[in-house]
Amino acid sequence: LSKEQQEQLADTIVNKTPAEVGFEAKYTWTLQLIADWIQQEFQQSFTPKGVSEMLHRLGFSYTKATYTLAKADPDEQKEFKEVTFPALKKELENGLIDHLLFEDEAFIRAYQALQYNWFPKGQQRKIMTYGQHKGAKLFAAINYETGEVTHYEEEKSNSSAFKRFLELLLSEYPQGKIVMVLDNSKVHKSQVIKDFLKENPRLRFVYLPKYSPELNPVEGLWKWLKQDVVNNVFFSKFYQIRSHVAEFMKQASQKSQKVIDRLLVRLELSKT
Repeated sequence: LSKEQQEQLADTIVNKTPAEVGFEAKYTWTLQLIADWIQQEFQQSFTPKGVSEMLHRLGFSYTKATYTLAKADPDEQKEFKEVTFPALKKELENGLIDHLLFEDEAFIRAYQALQYNWFPKGQQRKIMTYGQHKGAKLFAAINYETGEVTHYEEEKSNSSAFKRFLELLLSEYPQGKIVMVLDNSKVHKSQVIKDFLKENPRLRFVYLPKYSPELNPVEGLWKWLKQDVVNNVFFSKFYQIRSHVAEFMKQASQKSQKVIDRLLVRLELSKT
């Protein structure tokens, strides 16, 4: 294919479904469908293997799709990335604030999800379980500048629990002004928390655009935690999962550069 034809092919795969270009009731591009589209559009014959080799040359890979929240406002997300967050970085650089944190919560269950892993062909790794759904609510904050992780565990997620986490953070950062970037959860905007912020004016909240978890690096921390120490593991006692979580958080704080590289840089929110 010519360069222009290759560019048209790439644009079609990215921005259109097969159904939109004439393949009725087909919504996922396969190698055969792409070969059929090339024949239909350019009258050129390709085998599926030939299509695969060309896609690799064009910078494509075979990846699983991911979800994005339909209610998210792209204009609000753009404003956060291009206006709000750069302004916060400027405040940090100019000493107007001393600490910039990202915060989020997650529920960790003893009965965790299964994930792909290597095992002999035709067999499956078997993970024991009691089938119980005990769990704990985790609160965590990542320091944008240092990569340090602060975490806190509660049995429930409510305003009182969140307030206790904030008290912990203030003790961890006893000096200076703190800006915390977080989502729009009702817990974060309750009267209890509003009163707490009035009593502690050195702590300020900046809210992410609604339905935008991908802008919060702590979401990546939860995924990392589950992949490394929770999923595919049997815990006979729930205190065991708590000790694993605590050790993971300790290790994360000791490897702050890895936290920055893995969580902040990938979200295009790093200082660089």
